[in-house]
Amino acid sequence: MKTKNMKIGCHLSISKGYAHMGKEALKIDANTFQFFSRNPRGGQAKEINPADSEELLKIMKENDFAKILAHAPYTLNACSKDPSIRNFAKNVLADDLERMDTYFPGNLYNFHPGSHTGQGVEKGIEQIVEALNDVLKPDMKTTVLLETMSGKGSEIGRSFEEIAEIIGKTELKDNLGVCLDTCHIYSAGYDIINEPDEVLDEFDNIIGLKRLHAIHLNDSMTPFNSNKDRHEKIGYGTIGLKAIVDFINNKRIKFLPFYLETPNEVPGFAKEIKCLRKEFL
Repeated sequence: MKTKNMKIGCHLSISKGYAHMGKEALKIDANTFQFFSRNPRGGQAKEINPADSEELLKIMKENDFAKILAHAPYTLNACSKDPSIRNFAKNVLADDLERMDTYFPGNLYNFHPGSHTGQGVEKGIEQIVEALNDVLKPDMKTTVLLETMSGKGSEIGRSFEEIAEIIGKTELKDNLGVCLDTCHIYSAGYDIINEPDEVLDEFDNIIGLKRLHAIHLNDSMTPFNSNKDRHEKIGYGTIGLKAIVDFINNKRIKFLPFYLETPNEVPGFAKEIKCLRKEFL
């Protein structure tokens, strides 16, 4: 069985460096991974050692890795009604994208669109677009991804229409795409269990599948259309193993990289990767 055709990884800790994450991925039969660009609950970024980044790039090339995915911190909110928080978001985006372009060119950077904090969806989208227009550059090598969200509270990105509106209003959209989270879209009311093809049709009609660059692969602790962001281990949630296996084998997305964000440590990720590789056609 050609299980290596599947590009799959998980979220790894940056604490021991970039090359270490590459080596850790190989140990669990992963051929990509995701990491936080900086402290996920703060704003501090770890200094990058050029030799460390070069070693990771060598590991990736020698082992046919898919693109790695840097995830912005959760504190980034480009559409807060607080101007200082919006400015923080712009500064983090600009700095992270410069670091990615310098040390890991040609890879992926993902962020949550944000929460409008009572301003309303349209105002929130306007502010996200403003931030993107400020930080995106014509010569960028990094692809910036908007993540689909579950719809809790005042989140932006709970529908494909909201994501499409952000992309449509952004000036430099060539390097702008989407990371689809299975838990999030299921919780937002997209039925990937019973209607996976219809969901992908809808995505294609509204956003365009050419914009889909990555999948966050998660089961869900909460029921369909619950608008809650509670990830579960693969096969232990309300989506279930069969639906997830069917989804990863859908011919329209099976070539994409899949990144596990399930509530696991590395040994748990290894078990999930082994299971999913066996089910990948």
